[in-house]
Amino acid sequence: MVESHPHLSHFIGKGHTSQRVRDKLAARLQQQGVSHPQVLDAIRFTPRHSFIDAALSTRAYDDTALPIGYAQTISQPYVVAKMSACLLEHCQSTRRVLEIGTGCGYQTAVLAQLFEQVYTVERISGLLQQAQQNLSALGLRQIHYYHGDGYQGWQAHAPFDAILVTAAAPKIPPALLAQLQVGASLIIPVCGDDGQQYLELIQRGAHNYQHQRLDPVKFVPLRPGLS
Repeated sequence: MVESHPHLSHFIGKGHTSQRVRDKLAARLQQQGVSHPQVLDAIRFTPRHSFIDAALSTRAYDDTALPIGYAQTISQPYVVAKMSACLLEHCQSTRRVLEIGTGCGYQTAVLAQLFEQVYTVERISGLLQQAQQNLSALGLRQIHYYHGDGYQGWQAHAPFDAILVTAAAPKIPPALLAQLQVGASLIIPVCGDDGQQYLELIQRGAHNYQHQRLDPVKFVPLRPGLS
């Protein structure tokens, strides 16, 4: 298991961005059922306010999604923690993870404390540049960035030990299934027949894929192409 990044563990904030506020967020998530200690530490050490506009900083540690521009959002901390913990519990290696939908980089920062190497794909070039700046400022170096179509994954670096998707797809992209290592897991929001979005966990076996529907969620749609 990758330890929480030492730079993040000593990040200094004050008032509504202090370490005490992050500690309280981690404690709330634990009360909500997130029990994985490394995930809780990653949430505790990650300065979420660094990934959003300063005007929203008083809401940075609320357990809610917030706008980040480009009609996109930073995910709710509970969902970030839930998805991250689910991946860790169902993958055989924490060496390489693929993230589809870099956004502002908050989920990326959490993954970088849990996996040795993070490969992240974002279709909106402005967001990708923003995420690179955010993550570089925090000293996170084991992250590889790609301006690409998330439906296609990142074939050049496949297969991956885990894949996490941060936008809702009408169905699971075949390219992502193909880029899973045997024994790896994919977690993705998928639109159900009832119009509701659900997290779906897919595990790749030697000869098949096992699917499991998890919690209802609400994500922006996964769109093809580049912007």
